[in-house]
Amino acid sequence: MGKVRLRKGTGTLYVDFSLQGRRCREQTRHPDTPTHRKYLEALLERIEYEIARGTFEYARHFPGSEMAAVPAAPSPSPVAPAVAYAGAPAGPAIGAASPTFAEFARTWVSENQISWRRTHRRTIADILSGHLLPAFGETRVGQITKPDILAFRASLANVPGRKSETLSAKRINAIMGPLRQILNEAADRYAFLTPYRNIKPLRIPKSDVEPFGLDEVRAILANVRADYRNYYTVRFFTGMRTGEIDGLKWKYVDFERREILVRETIVAGEDDTTKTEESQREIQMSAIVFAALQEQAKLTRGVSDYVFCNKEGGALDHNNVTKRVWYPLLRQLNLKRRRPYQTRHTAATLWLASGENPQWIARQLGHVSTEMLFKVYARFVPNLTRQDGSAFERLLVDTGTVAASPVAVPTTPDAPVASLATIPASPCAESVTESDHE
Repeated sequence: MGKVRLRKGTGTLYVDFSLQGRRCREQTRHPDTPTHRKYLEALLERIEYEIARGTFEYARHFPGSEMAAVPAAPSPSPVAPAVAYAGAPAGPAIGAASPTFAEFARTWVSENQISWRRTHRRTIADILSGHLLPAFGETRVGQITKPDILAFRASLANVPGRKSETLSAKRINAIMGPLRQILNEAADRYAFLTPYRNIKPLRIPKSDVEPFGLDEVRAILANVRADYRNYYTVRFFTGMRTGEIDGLKWKYVDFERREILVRETIVAGEDDTTKTEESQREIQMSAIVFAALQEQAKLTRGVSDYVFCNKEGGALDHNNVTKRVWYPLLRQLNLKRRRPYQTRHTAATLWLASGENPQWIARQLGHVSTEMLFKVYARFVPNLTRQDGSAFERLLVDTGTVAASPVAVPTTPDAPVASLATIPASPCAESVTESDHE
């Protein structure tokens, strides 16, 4: 493979490559800078692509070179691997020896499914059978081009969605993900440049965060069906995801340590492991959660493995609960229709408002860091996280730099600035990047 090298005597760059078994070194006038190196590396990729295709003309690239009289390289054997330059289509000479997309997809699945969750294996199978195999199944992976990929993605925009007229950008990205992984792996194995290069995912509109105010939480818990009061109490005051609370089993409830161990989740009615390592965590029970779980233990402990179960002792069907309990309750209370996942955002907001340590909150929610809190939730209680400039204003006042503001500024960093009672009844919406699982 060719290289871009530095000639120490002149401080300029030259390209070093092979042509028909002969080493070629062509000097340039470009000094050694990142920009010039990037330019020459791209040029070298193009040269090697043309050599592999048998279309390289020395004189066209280096008209003043002594090698300019060398004839174009002969066309390579159809089975010979080649390296393409960035953005070049995969031609017949490059992809003829590669398997069909269907053949390689089967290989890719068999090699990787051991590391996938059961639900992910099902998702991949659905994407392959429903979209990728009909479009690319009989095409050799090395002959799929970037225009083919873009045309396929454009066609997905005309496919009807389950909840809308067409597939959402998020769903289209989910379909394109396995295609990208398969083509990238095939490119590594069969020595061609992946046609998926420089194709970015579609932009996904961010979800709204609309946490409930404390007065709304009180109204919901006071009016919800008695058999679901403990369920929603735990949801509102632990921030557990739907799959986590529906899959919660009594063996993961530790009353002695006052902890809920999040170890499993339930997806599509089946128990599964949590999606990430960070999701496996210990949630501390507040007094209200502790009392709700003790009350629930009288009802279902010894009857079912699940803390919250249906009449047969099985796991709850979250779609059924949402449609028959959650949304009717919101209508009854004349509250804005919000997805049950907003109970998780509510917990985060209440914890922040009460002055809990952001790192502790992040651990309770299963976040890797506090970035989500400061990026999303801090706006609802700005004084708490000191993201409002009050600390800087206090410094200026204390040093006599400016006169005191007519608006009171807390005198100490630990001064209480928010409480649960101060959270507005209907906080304004904010954007969030965390995926909803409802």
